[in-house]
Amino acid sequence: MKKAILFLLLMLIVLAPLGLTAQIGQTKNCIPCDQLKDLRIPDVTILEAKALQNDTIEGQIITVPFCRVLGRISKGINFELLLPDQWNERFLMSGGGGFVGSIQNSFRFKVSAGYATVGTDAGHQGSGILANWALDNMERQLDFGKLAIHLTAAVSKFIIHSYYCSDPAYSYFMGCSRGGGQAMMEAQQYSDDFEGIVAGAPAFGWPAIGAKFIQNSQKNYPDPANLKTPVITKDNLRLLQEQTLMKCDTLDGIKDHIINDPQACKFDFSSLPLCPDGQTSAGCFTAKQLEAIKTVYEPVKENQEIIYPGYPIGAENEEGSWDVWIAGNAPNMGIPSLHFMFSTEMFKYLVFNDTTWDYSKYDFSNFHKETKYASAYLDATSTEYTEFKKHNGKMIMYHGWNDPALSAFSTIQYYQEVEQKDKDVRSSIRLFLLPGVLHCAGGPGPDETDWLTLIRDWVENNKAPERVIMSKKENGKVVMTRPVFPFPKMAVYSGKGDKNQEQNFIEK
Repeated sequence: MKKAILFLLLMLIVLAPLGLTAQIGQTKNCIPCDQLKDLRIPDVTILEAKALQNDTIEGQIITVPFCRVLGRISKGINFELLLPDQWNERFLMSGGGGFVGSIQNSFRFKVSAGYATVGTDAGHQGSGILANWALDNMERQLDFGKLAIHLTAAVSKFIIHSYYCSDPAYSYFMGCSRGGGQAMMEAQQYSDDFEGIVAGAPAFGWPAIGAKFIQNSQKNYPDPANLKTPVITKDNLRLLQEQTLMKCDTLDGIKDHIINDPQACKFDFSSLPLCPDGQTSAGCFTAKQLEAIKTVYEPVKENQEIIYPGYPIGAENEEGSWDVWIAGNAPNMGIPSLHFMFSTEMFKYLVFNDTTWDYSKYDFSNFHKETKYASAYLDATSTEYTEFKKHNGKMIMYHGWNDPALSAFSTIQYYQEVEQKDKDVRSSIRLFLLPGVLHCAGGPGPDETDWLTLIRDWVENNKAPERVIMSKKENGKVVMTRPVFPFPKMAVYSGKGDKNQEQNFIEK
């Protein structure tokens, strides 16, 4: 926080002589793209400013003339800001994923639609699944946890004004996973940075998430000397999903390989076939395998207090589900499960600052005390949104019901806690749960919609999202549409018509 305050004070000191503080809106002389490199901004270096007619960046095609600005804030917050020649007066920032480590912007292509858009590496360079950059480095930890997005937004807005001689009419932030947690941090801590925010599958309570990952990994990788042979096999996942679908698929009245409401699925694990002692088979579970599987659905606790909930039932054998995140048995993984990777990296470098920390011996008995420091800069768990509402902020949250990375139960619990504090929460924040959807996207359920248009309509036209139409595509063709409604409402089949068409579903 001190770093952010110092940055803003320095900005005021330097900008005041230039007439760009209180009178910023009256500036007449816009700065051409190639001269943005000479901007004087405290603790900021503009590394490159280049006018381009079009480009393809990280596979995203930009079809209009624009200005590309690369810069660095302080020692290591790198960013890329793209400014279209024909600007729609909207600023759009993208969140990152995992431990970030590279400039990430899922919305570069939106420059073609007139948006000024930015992404950042969150204060360090490195792999998105490794956190050794954070070892004993408080500045990088704070940048990653709560400063990089805010500072990048502040710097971007100044550059935008310098280039267009105008401030953004509206500013938006959209992110999923780590980006969803960044979105919530912005709404809670920097409430006037963005009017509209979309937080997908948000990672908002980091040590708690890591604790659940560790619990799962202890059962799936019980021997730290053998990380190449997970307990849960691919055959286990196939059989498990067959059994869960057999029990719960048709609870909503249709057979579609989607468990519409996992909360309604009361699955009896004793019904799963148990292998004879000492034997393994594709058609049964060993006691060890069954224990590891059951652990995934159970909460992790410190003594009797729940740290993080278990996972909803469903979609266990889908590609990109348990195989990658929990079991670690996807073809050519090359690493243990992502639960293992993220949790061990998190606890070694962000919690304990100890490269020798051993996941297999952790017992969670002093979890809250031991993670207090890390939670202070990583977590976006505040339920206070008073200031965000004062700025007329709007936030859409969404979460796939069958997310194998972050439990939808955690997001539901959080939203309910916000609602307990503010009974009028739906006037500014709404949660949508997506049946059959994995982490951010994927799975058997419809996973696509235009969240940006939805949040714009809410912010700019006061049109709150009521019935959101999700679609599922195969080979570029829409094969299913379904509606989702603000939590706690859900969509149910009307009993008539094509089950793959949204008009045949009603609100419950």
